[in-house]
Amino acid sequence: QVQLVESGGGSVQAGGSLRLSCAASGRTLSRYSMGWFREPPGKKREFVAAIRWTDIITNYSDSMEGRFTISRDNAKNTVYLQMNSLKPEDTAVYYCAADLSLTELRRSPDYWGQGTRVTVSS
Repeated sequence: QVQLVESGGGSVQAGGSLRLSCAASGRTLSRYSMGWFREPPGKKREFVAAIRWTDIITNYSDSMEGRFTISRDNAKNTVYLQMNSLKPEDTAVYYCAADLSLTELRRSPDYWGQGTRVTVSS
């Protein structure tokens, strides 16, 4: 089992930045790939970014690459999502996710956090 707890959401003006955190707990975390998804109001949940614990392979959604950066701190079992140059369309609930497979993480992760809300005003 893997438990995920997100934090760092809030309200920000367009052009601003936020850093989301996802604290993970459970055994053998080094085997898991971690990622972020988001669910804008009235829309489907979508993939944002993913990273493996054991190497620096990362994936990004095309619309967010260059503005968002995913990173990890293995000592703290925490994954971060640094979001810069935020736009109103980035408004969403952001979810942390985990899966043993990086491919499956993008498609249908096994574990989800409870989500943290990000609101970007124009």
